[in-house]
Amino acid sequence: MAERPGGRHVALARCYEGDGTVTEGDPLTFRVTKVAARLAAPEDRVAASVAQLGLAARLWSLALGPAALYGRVPDLDPARLLWDADGSSPDDLWLTGGRTFPAGAARIVEVVHDGHLAPLARALRARFRISPALLRGNAGSALAGAARELHAWAARAGRPEVGERALTLAAELFAHPSLSATGTLDGTAFRRRSCCLYYRCPNGGLCGDCCFDRPPQRSSHDAASG
Repeated sequence: MAERPGGRHVALARCYEGDGTVTEGDPLTFRVTKVAARLAAPEDRVAASVAQLGLAARLWSLALGPAALYGRVPDLDPARLLWDADGSSPDDLWLTGGRTFPAGAARIVEVVHDGHLAPLARALRARFRISPALLRGNAGSALAGAARELHAWAARAGRPEVGERALTLAAELFAHPSLSATGTLDGTAFRRRSCCLYYRCPNGGLCGDCCFDRPPQRSSHDAASG
């Protein structure tokens, strides 16, 4: 897609820049503020976690889907992948350029984790008080969720081999040092070792892959964030 869309799409590379100083129009801060208002989040770190989890799921899906379907991974260069922080899926992301690479776990790590999730985590931590282990856990949860959804779609579409390729790639990705400690993947089931903090929202609860069996007591000290 060579043509830049209208609206407020900006290169994700721009969103990852900066020293944490919040400036007018900063897309990451805008997105976190929007999520905080929608969820009535009691703390910025809760909204930052939920915002990162959603974007991470989209990014994994952009690589894992084509890899499982076609054996190719799109070039998701942060300078060419545009994002509208006020948009909703699927219109929030816009890829300019059509280059692809042969699929493989190492390439997906390079494109998604190294190209996006690592700098996204650094940018969020520069702006908000949020645990790096929580953000890594969100990355693992988002990957497992993307693989699970792709596997379910493949079953409905009569393409079981696509679903199996997605799960195989996900298992290989979880062997990477940045993801191996985030949780346990067993087929389509995943149990993470940290909590995204969604339960702290007024109408929140535990996610299906949460490390907790019941919501902890709400307090100013949340051991789940680590």
